[in-house]
Amino acid sequence: MKARKINIIMRLKKISLSKKIFVLCGALGMGTICFTFFISSEETAPPQVSTEPAKTTAALDLTPKPKEVKGIHLSAWIAGAQKARLRIKKLFDETELNAVVIAVKEYEGEVYIPGVPLVTKYGLYVNAIPDLASYIADYKKRGIYTIARIVVFKDTNLTKKRPDLAVKKPDGTVWTDHRGFSWSDPYSKQVWEYNFSIASAAIQLGFSEIQFDYIRYPSDGDLKLCRYSFQHHSASSAVNNLNAFIKEARARFKPLGANLSIAVFGLTTSVSTDMGIGQKIVNMTEWADFVSPMVYPSHYAKGEYGLPDPNSEPYKVVAKSMRDAQKKLGSDSVKLRPYLQDFSLGHKYGPKEVRAQILACENSGVTDWLLWDPNCRYTQTALKSKSGVLDPLAQVPDAMLDRVKVSSNTAAIPPSTETPTAPELKKSTP
Repeated sequence: MKARKINIIMRLKKISLSKKIFVLCGALGMGTICFTFFISSEETAPPQVSTEPAKTTAALDLTPKPKEVKGIHLSAWIAGAQKARLRIKKLFDETELNAVVIAVKEYEGEVYIPGVPLVTKYGLYVNAIPDLASYIADYKKRGIYTIARIVVFKDTNLTKKRPDLAVKKPDGTVWTDHRGFSWSDPYSKQVWEYNFSIASAAIQLGFSEIQFDYIRYPSDGDLKLCRYSFQHHSASSAVNNLNAFIKEARARFKPLGANLSIAVFGLTTSVSTDMGIGQKIVNMTEWADFVSPMVYPSHYAKGEYGLPDPNSEPYKVVAKSMRDAQKKLGSDSVKLRPYLQDFSLGHKYGPKEVRAQILACENSGVTDWLLWDPNCRYTQTALKSKSGVLDPLAQVPDAMLDRVKVSSNTAAIPPSTETPTAPELKKSTP
Protein backbone atom coordinates (compact mmCIF):
# COMPACT_ATOMS: atom_id res chain seq x y z
CA MET A 1 0.00 0.00 0.00
CA LYS A 2 1.37 3.37 -0.95
CA ALA A 3 2.74 5.40 1.93
CA ARG A 4 1.80 9.04 2.21
CA LYS A 5 4.55 11.18 3.62
CA ILE A 6 3.93 14.17 5.80
CA ASN A 7 6.98 16.11 6.85
CA ILE A 8 6.45 18.69 9.54
CA ILE A 9 9.07 19.61 12.10
CA MET A 10 8.04 20.85 15.52
CA ARG A 11 9.30 24.22 16.71
CA LEU A 12 11.63 24.65 13.72
CA LYS A 13 9.47 24.01 10.71
CA LYS A 14 10.47 24.71 7.13
CA ILE A 15 7.43 26.38 5.59
CA SER A 16 9.04 27.29 2.29
CA LEU A 17 11.39 24.87 0.61
CA SER A 18 12.44 27.46 -1.93
CA LYS A 19 13.03 30.37 0.43
CA LYS A 20 14.13 28.21 3.38
CA ILE A 21 12.10 30.19 5.87
CA PHE A 22 12.11 28.73 9.36
CA VAL A 23 9.52 29.50 11.99
CA LEU A 24 8.83 28.49 15.54
CA CYS A 25 6.06 25.98 15.99
CA GLY A 26 4.67 23.87 18.75
CA ALA A 27 1.67 23.91 21.20
CA LEU A 28 -2.07 23.63 20.96
CA GLY A 29 -2.70 20.15 19.97
CA MET A 30 -0.10 19.48 17.52
CA GLY A 31 3.29 18.23 18.24
CA THR A 32 6.09 17.75 15.98
CA ILE A 33 5.28 15.58 13.08
CA CYS A 34 7.71 14.16 10.62
CA PHE A 35 6.50 10.77 9.61
CA THR A 36 5.37 8.24 7.07
CA PHE A 37 2.12 6.43 7.71
CA PHE A 38 0.26 3.53 6.16
CA ILE A 39 -3.50 3.32 6.03
CA SER A 40 -4.31 -0.23 6.99
CA SER A 41 -7.41 -2.13 5.96
CA GLU A 42 -7.31 -4.13 9.18
CA GLU A 43 -10.59 -3.77 11.02
CA THR A 44 -9.53 -5.16 14.39
CA ALA A 45 -11.19 -3.17 17.15
CA PRO A 46 -9.37 -1.79 20.19
CA PRO A 47 -10.15 -3.02 23.68
CA GLN A 48 -13.71 -2.30 24.75
CA VAL A 49 -14.46 0.50 27.17
CA SER A 50 -15.60 -0.61 30.59
CA THR A 51 -19.36 -1.09 30.78
CA GLU A 52 -19.43 -0.10 34.45
CA PRO A 53 -21.53 3.03 34.99
CA ALA A 54 -19.54 6.22 35.31
CA LYS A 55 -19.41 7.73 38.76
CA THR A 56 -21.14 11.09 38.62
CA THR A 57 -22.63 13.67 40.93
CA ALA A 58 -25.49 16.10 40.41
CA ALA A 59 -25.12 18.77 37.76
CA LEU A 60 -23.06 21.72 38.90
CA ASP A 61 -23.94 25.41 38.68
CA LEU A 62 -21.77 26.24 35.64
CA THR A 63 -21.85 29.27 33.36
CA PRO A 64 -24.07 28.44 30.36
CA LYS A 65 -22.61 28.57 26.88
CA PRO A 66 -23.29 31.83 25.05
CA LYS A 67 -25.38 31.57 21.88
CA GLU A 68 -22.27 32.47 19.90
CA VAL A 69 -18.88 31.68 21.46
CA LYS A 70 -16.17 34.25 20.73
CA GLY A 71 -13.08 33.42 22.72
CA ILE A 72 -9.34 33.53 23.24
CA HIS A 73 -6.81 31.04 24.59
CA LEU A 74 -4.60 31.79 27.59
CA SER A 75 -1.57 29.86 28.76
CA ALA A 76 -1.53 29.05 32.45
CA TRP A 77 1.38 31.41 32.99
CA ILE A 78 -0.44 34.35 31.45
CA ALA A 79 -3.63 33.46 33.32
CA GLY A 80 -1.65 33.55 36.55
CA ALA A 81 0.17 36.83 35.89
CA GLN A 82 -1.54 39.76 37.59
CA LYS A 83 -0.32 42.38 35.13
CA ALA A 84 -1.42 40.29 32.15
CA ARG A 85 -4.83 39.87 33.71
CA LEU A 86 -5.42 43.61 33.51
CA ARG A 87 -5.05 43.75 29.74
CA ILE A 88 -7.05 40.53 29.30
CA LYS A 89 -9.85 42.00 31.43
CA LYS A 90 -9.79 45.11 29.25
CA LEU A 91 -10.37 42.94 26.18
CA PHE A 92 -13.42 41.32 27.74
CA ASP A 93 -14.76 44.61 29.09
CA GLU A 94 -14.47 46.43 25.76
CA THR A 95 -15.00 43.85 23.00
CA GLU A 96 -17.33 41.12 21.77
CA LEU A 97 -15.29 38.40 23.54
CA ASN A 98 -17.36 36.20 25.85
CA ALA A 99 -15.29 33.01 26.36
CA VAL A 100 -11.83 32.06 27.57
CA VAL A 101 -9.83 28.85 27.12
CA ILE A 102 -7.25 28.27 29.86
CA ALA A 103 -4.55 25.61 29.60
CA VAL A 104 -4.73 23.38 32.68
CA LYS A 105 -2.46 20.61 31.34
CA GLU A 106 0.26 21.10 28.76
CA TYR A 107 2.06 18.74 26.37
CA GLU A 108 5.12 18.25 28.58
CA GLY A 109 2.77 16.99 31.28
CA GLU A 110 2.63 19.95 33.65
CA VAL A 111 -0.74 20.18 35.38
CA TYR A 112 -2.06 23.48 36.71
CA ILE A 113 -5.09 22.13 38.60
CA PRO A 114 -4.44 21.60 42.34
CA GLY A 115 -5.64 18.69 44.41
CA VAL A 116 -5.68 15.89 41.81
CA PRO A 117 -4.40 12.84 43.76
CA LEU A 118 -2.32 11.18 41.04
CA VAL A 119 -0.92 14.52 39.86
CA THR A 120 0.14 15.27 43.43
CA LYS A 121 1.55 11.77 43.88
CA TYR A 122 3.75 12.09 40.80
CA GLY A 123 4.79 15.66 41.62
CA LEU A 124 3.42 17.07 38.36
CA TYR A 125 1.37 19.96 39.74
CA VAL A 126 2.78 23.39 38.88
CA ASN A 127 1.38 26.40 40.72
CA ALA A 128 1.19 28.73 37.73
CA ILE A 129 -2.24 30.07 38.73
CA PRO A 130 -2.21 30.28 42.55
CA ASP A 131 -5.79 31.58 42.80
CA LEU A 132 -7.33 29.49 40.05
CA ALA A 133 -10.64 28.84 41.81
CA SER A 134 -11.31 32.52 42.51
CA TYR A 135 -10.07 33.45 39.03
CA ILE A 136 -12.66 31.15 37.45
CA ALA A 137 -15.31 32.42 39.88
CA ASP A 138 -14.59 35.97 38.72
CA TYR A 139 -15.13 34.99 35.08
CA LYS A 140 -18.38 33.29 36.08
CA LYS A 141 -19.53 36.40 37.92
CA ARG A 142 -18.94 38.43 34.76
CA GLY A 143 -20.82 35.91 32.61
CA ILE A 144 -17.73 34.77 30.72
CA TYR A 145 -17.75 31.16 29.55
CA THR A 146 -14.72 29.17 30.75
CA ILE A 147 -13.07 26.25 28.95
CA ALA A 148 -10.31 24.07 30.41
CA ARG A 149 -7.83 22.88 27.78
CA ILE A 150 -6.22 19.52 28.56
CA VAL A 151 -3.42 18.04 26.47
CA VAL A 152 -4.16 14.33 26.59
CA PHE A 153 -1.76 11.77 25.14
CA LYS A 154 1.45 13.71 24.60
CA ASP A 155 2.78 13.60 28.15
CA THR A 156 6.50 13.34 28.76
CA ASN A 157 6.32 13.93 32.50
CA LEU A 158 3.77 11.21 33.20
CA THR A 159 5.74 8.65 31.21
CA LYS A 160 8.89 9.50 33.17
CA LYS A 161 7.03 8.73 36.38
CA ARG A 162 5.14 5.79 34.91
CA PRO A 163 7.11 4.31 31.98
CA ASP A 164 4.71 1.36 31.99
CA LEU A 165 2.06 3.76 30.62
CA ALA A 166 4.22 4.99 27.73
CA VAL A 167 4.29 4.15 24.06
CA LYS A 168 7.13 1.65 23.85
CA LYS A 169 9.80 0.48 21.46
CA PRO A 170 10.08 -3.22 20.50
CA ASP A 171 12.69 -3.74 23.24
CA GLY A 172 10.26 -2.45 25.87
CA THR A 173 11.95 0.90 26.46
CA VAL A 174 10.06 4.19 26.14
CA TRP A 175 9.66 5.47 22.58
CA THR A 176 10.59 9.11 22.03
CA ASP A 177 10.29 11.46 19.10
CA HIS A 178 13.16 13.34 17.46
CA ARG A 179 13.16 15.91 20.25
CA GLY A 180 13.14 13.37 23.05
CA PHE A 181 9.46 13.77 23.98
CA SER A 182 7.48 10.69 24.93
CA TRP A 183 3.80 9.83 24.70
CA SER A 184 1.40 8.04 26.98
CA ASP A 185 -0.33 5.04 25.43
CA PRO A 186 -3.71 6.11 23.99
CA TYR A 187 -5.03 2.56 24.49
CA SER A 188 -4.21 2.52 28.21
CA LYS A 189 -7.29 2.88 30.39
CA GLN A 190 -5.04 4.06 33.23
CA VAL A 191 -3.98 6.95 31.00
CA TRP A 192 -7.64 7.66 30.29
CA GLU A 193 -8.43 7.71 34.00
CA TYR A 194 -5.52 10.01 34.72
CA ASN A 195 -6.76 12.60 32.23
CA PHE A 196 -10.37 12.14 33.28
CA SER A 197 -9.38 12.90 36.88
CA ILE A 198 -7.86 16.21 35.77
CA ALA A 199 -10.96 17.04 33.73
CA SER A 200 -13.21 16.22 36.67
CA ALA A 201 -11.19 18.49 38.95
CA ALA A 202 -11.47 21.32 36.41
CA ILE A 203 -15.24 20.97 36.32
CA GLN A 204 -15.41 20.94 40.12
CA LEU A 205 -13.44 24.21 40.09
CA GLY A 206 -16.12 25.77 37.91
CA PHE A 207 -14.98 25.32 34.29
CA SER A 208 -18.05 24.99 32.07
CA GLU A 209 -16.33 23.00 29.33
CA ILE A 210 -13.46 20.56 28.86
CA GLN A 211 -11.43 20.82 25.66
CA PHE A 212 -9.24 17.83 24.86
CA ASP A 213 -6.15 18.58 22.80
CA TYR A 214 -3.45 16.25 21.46
CA ILE A 215 -6.18 13.65 21.29
CA ARG A 216 -4.23 11.64 18.75
CA TYR A 217 -1.37 9.21 18.23
CA PRO A 218 2.36 10.04 18.12
CA SER A 219 4.17 11.55 15.18
CA ASP A 220 7.59 13.05 14.55
CA GLY A 221 9.78 10.05 15.02
CA ASP A 222 10.36 6.52 13.85
CA LEU A 223 6.76 5.38 14.06
CA LYS A 224 7.65 1.87 12.91
CA LEU A 225 9.10 1.36 16.39
CA CYS A 226 5.94 2.40 18.26
CA ARG A 227 4.37 -0.37 20.30
CA TYR A 228 1.08 -0.10 22.15
CA SER A 229 -0.70 -2.11 24.81
CA PHE A 230 -3.18 -3.05 22.09
CA GLN A 231 -1.09 -5.34 19.90
CA HIS A 232 -3.27 -5.11 16.80
CA HIS A 233 -2.90 -1.38 16.36
CA SER A 234 -4.05 -0.15 12.95
CA ALA A 235 -5.57 2.95 11.37
CA SER A 236 -9.07 1.67 12.08
CA SER A 237 -8.33 0.66 15.69
CA ALA A 238 -6.71 4.06 16.29
CA VAL A 239 -9.81 5.88 15.06
CA ASN A 240 -12.12 3.61 17.06
CA ASN A 241 -10.08 4.05 20.23
CA LEU A 242 -10.10 7.87 20.11
CA ASN A 243 -13.84 7.81 19.51
CA ALA A 244 -14.26 5.50 22.52
CA PHE A 245 -12.26 7.92 24.67
CA ILE A 246 -14.51 10.84 23.70
CA LYS A 247 -17.65 8.75 24.20
CA GLU A 248 -16.53 7.74 27.68
CA ALA A 249 -15.64 11.33 28.56
CA ARG A 250 -19.09 12.46 27.47
CA ALA A 251 -20.77 9.80 29.62
CA ARG A 252 -18.83 11.02 32.65
CA PHE A 253 -18.99 14.78 32.30
CA LYS A 254 -22.30 15.62 30.64
CA PRO A 255 -24.24 14.57 33.79
CA LEU A 256 -22.22 17.23 35.64
CA GLY A 257 -23.52 19.86 33.26
CA ALA A 258 -20.18 20.38 31.47
CA ASN A 259 -19.72 20.56 27.73
CA LEU A 260 -17.04 18.62 25.87
CA SER A 261 -14.95 19.82 22.94
CA ILE A 262 -11.96 18.60 20.98
CA ALA A 263 -9.15 20.34 19.09
CA VAL A 264 -8.10 18.62 15.87
CA PHE A 265 -5.71 19.15 12.97
CA GLY A 266 -7.01 21.75 10.52
CA LEU A 267 -6.59 19.45 7.56
CA THR A 268 -9.06 16.95 9.02
CA THR A 269 -11.74 19.16 7.49
CA SER A 270 -10.58 18.30 3.98
CA VAL A 271 -8.82 14.92 3.87
CA SER A 272 -10.44 11.49 3.90
CA THR A 273 -7.77 9.61 5.89
CA ASP A 274 -6.95 9.74 9.60
CA MET A 275 -3.60 11.37 8.69
CA GLY A 276 -1.84 8.53 10.47
CA ILE A 277 -2.78 9.93 13.88
CA GLY A 278 -6.26 8.49 14.39
CA GLN A 279 -8.15 11.74 13.75
CA LYS A 280 -11.26 11.60 11.57
CA ILE A 281 -13.35 14.67 12.19
CA VAL A 282 -16.71 13.04 11.45
CA ASN A 283 -16.15 10.14 13.84
CA MET A 284 -14.72 12.30 16.63
CA THR A 285 -17.41 14.98 16.44
CA GLU A 286 -20.18 12.46 17.04
CA TRP A 287 -19.52 12.39 20.79
CA ALA A 288 -18.24 15.94 21.26
CA ASP A 289 -20.37 19.02 21.78
CA PHE A 290 -17.96 21.15 19.78
CA VAL A 291 -14.99 20.58 17.48
CA SER A 292 -12.16 23.06 16.91
CA PRO A 293 -10.15 22.44 13.74
CA MET A 294 -7.00 24.55 13.92
CA VAL A 295 -7.09 26.27 10.55
CA TYR A 296 -4.13 28.64 10.80
CA PRO A 297 -3.35 29.94 7.28
CA SER A 298 0.37 30.24 8.04
CA HIS A 299 0.60 26.45 8.27
CA TYR A 300 -0.78 25.56 4.87
CA ALA A 301 1.73 24.61 2.19
CA LYS A 302 2.10 26.73 -0.91
CA GLY A 303 -0.43 25.48 -3.43
CA GLU A 304 -2.83 24.15 -0.83
CA TYR A 305 -6.44 24.69 -1.93
CA GLY A 306 -5.02 26.03 -5.20
CA LEU A 307 -3.62 29.10 -3.43
CA PRO A 308 -0.07 30.15 -4.34
CA ASP A 309 0.49 31.49 -0.81
CA PRO A 310 -2.24 30.45 1.66
CA ASN A 311 -0.59 32.48 4.41
CA SER A 312 -1.54 35.66 2.54
CA GLU A 313 -5.11 34.43 1.96
CA PRO A 314 -6.61 34.06 5.46
CA TYR A 315 -10.20 34.48 4.28
CA LYS A 316 -9.98 31.83 1.59
CA VAL A 317 -8.18 29.25 3.72
CA VAL A 318 -10.72 29.46 6.52
CA ALA A 319 -13.71 29.65 4.15
CA LYS A 320 -12.56 26.55 2.26
CA SER A 321 -11.87 24.66 5.50
CA MET A 322 -15.32 25.49 6.86
CA ARG A 323 -17.07 24.48 3.63
CA ASP A 324 -15.24 21.16 3.58
CA ALA A 325 -16.05 20.56 7.23
CA GLN A 326 -19.73 21.33 6.67
CA LYS A 327 -19.89 18.85 3.81
CA LYS A 328 -18.34 16.17 5.97
CA LEU A 329 -20.26 16.85 9.17
CA GLY A 330 -23.73 17.52 7.80
CA SER A 331 -26.05 18.30 10.70
CA ASP A 332 -23.10 18.14 13.11
CA SER A 333 -21.58 21.19 11.42
CA VAL A 334 -23.37 23.26 14.09
CA LYS A 335 -20.62 21.99 16.41
CA LEU A 336 -17.87 23.80 14.48
CA ARG A 337 -15.81 26.25 16.52
CA PRO A 338 -12.48 26.76 14.71
CA TYR A 339 -9.27 28.07 16.17
CA LEU A 340 -8.18 31.12 14.15
CA GLN A 341 -4.76 32.73 13.79
CA ASP A 342 -3.87 35.92 15.66
CA PHE A 343 -0.09 35.79 15.24
CA SER A 344 2.40 36.42 12.47
CA LEU A 345 4.58 33.76 10.84
CA GLY A 346 6.07 34.62 7.49
CA HIS A 347 3.31 37.10 6.75
CA LYS A 348 2.30 40.03 8.92
CA TYR A 349 -1.09 39.54 10.55
CA GLY A 350 -2.96 42.58 11.75
CA PRO A 351 -6.61 43.57 12.25
CA LYS A 352 -7.63 42.87 8.65
CA GLU A 353 -6.08 39.42 8.52
CA VAL A 354 -7.61 38.36 11.83
CA ARG A 355 -11.01 39.82 10.95
CA ALA A 356 -10.90 38.16 7.52
CA GLN A 357 -10.87 34.76 9.23
CA ILE A 358 -13.80 35.69 11.44
CA LEU A 359 -15.67 36.98 8.39
CA ALA A 360 -14.97 33.72 6.57
CA CYS A 361 -16.62 31.87 9.46
CA GLU A 362 -19.59 34.19 9.53
CA ASN A 363 -20.12 33.99 5.77
CA SER A 364 -20.00 30.19 6.06
CA GLY A 365 -22.65 30.19 8.78
CA VAL A 366 -20.16 29.32 11.53
CA THR A 367 -20.87 31.64 14.44
CA ASP A 368 -18.42 30.29 17.07
CA TRP A 369 -14.65 30.84 16.98
CA LEU A 370 -11.55 30.98 19.17
CA LEU A 371 -8.38 33.02 18.65
CA TRP A 372 -4.90 31.66 19.29
CA ASP A 373 -1.71 33.60 19.92
CA PRO A 374 1.16 31.90 21.77
CA ASN A 375 2.02 35.19 23.47
CA CYS A 376 -1.62 35.77 24.41
CA ARG A 377 -1.51 39.32 23.03
CA TYR A 378 -4.68 39.57 21.02
CA THR A 379 -5.52 42.21 18.41
CA GLN A 380 -8.26 44.31 19.97
CA THR A 381 -8.87 46.30 16.80
CA ALA A 382 -9.82 43.06 15.02
CA LEU A 383 -12.74 42.64 17.41
CA LYS A 384 -16.06 44.41 17.51
CA SER A 385 -16.80 46.63 20.47
CA LYS A 386 -19.46 45.73 23.02
CA SER A 387 -21.88 47.85 20.98
CA GLY A 388 -21.05 45.99 17.77
CA VAL A 389 -18.83 48.61 16.17
CA LEU A 390 -15.85 47.44 14.11
CA ASP A 391 -12.72 49.57 13.88
CA PRO A 392 -12.10 50.80 10.29
CA LEU A 393 -8.63 49.24 10.54
CA ALA A 394 -10.31 45.82 10.58
CA GLN A 395 -12.48 46.35 7.52
CA VAL A 396 -11.67 43.49 5.13
CA PRO A 397 -11.07 44.77 1.59
CA ASP A 398 -12.76 43.05 -1.35
CA ALA A 399 -9.35 42.26 -2.80
CA MET A 400 -8.62 40.00 0.17
CA LEU A 401 -11.79 38.05 -0.54
CA ASP A 402 -11.56 37.62 -4.32
CA ARG A 403 -7.95 37.48 -5.42
CA VAL A 404 -7.64 33.76 -6.10
CA LYS A 405 -10.15 31.04 -6.92
CA VAL A 406 -10.06 28.32 -4.30
CA SER A 407 -9.49 24.82 -5.64
CA SER A 408 -11.49 21.82 -4.46
CA ASN A 409 -8.29 19.82 -4.20
CA THR A 410 -5.62 19.81 -1.55
CA ALA A 411 -1.92 20.02 -2.24
CA ALA A 412 0.24 16.92 -2.53
CA ILE A 413 1.90 17.73 0.79
CA PRO A 414 -0.59 18.63 3.52
CA PRO A 415 -0.01 21.76 5.56
CA SER A 416 1.12 21.77 9.12
CA THR A 417 -1.44 22.64 11.73
CA GLU A 418 1.29 23.18 14.29
CA THR A 419 0.80 26.26 16.42
CA PRO A 420 3.85 28.39 17.09
CA THR A 421 5.25 28.41 20.58
CA ALA A 422 6.73 31.66 21.77
CA PRO A 423 9.72 31.70 24.16
CA GLU A 424 7.53 33.75 26.52
CA LEU A 425 4.93 31.00 26.83
CA LYS A 426 6.30 29.69 30.13
CA LYS A 427 7.07 33.03 31.71
CA SER A 428 4.81 34.86 34.10
CA THR A 429 5.70 38.23 32.65
CA PRO A 430 2.73 39.69 30.73
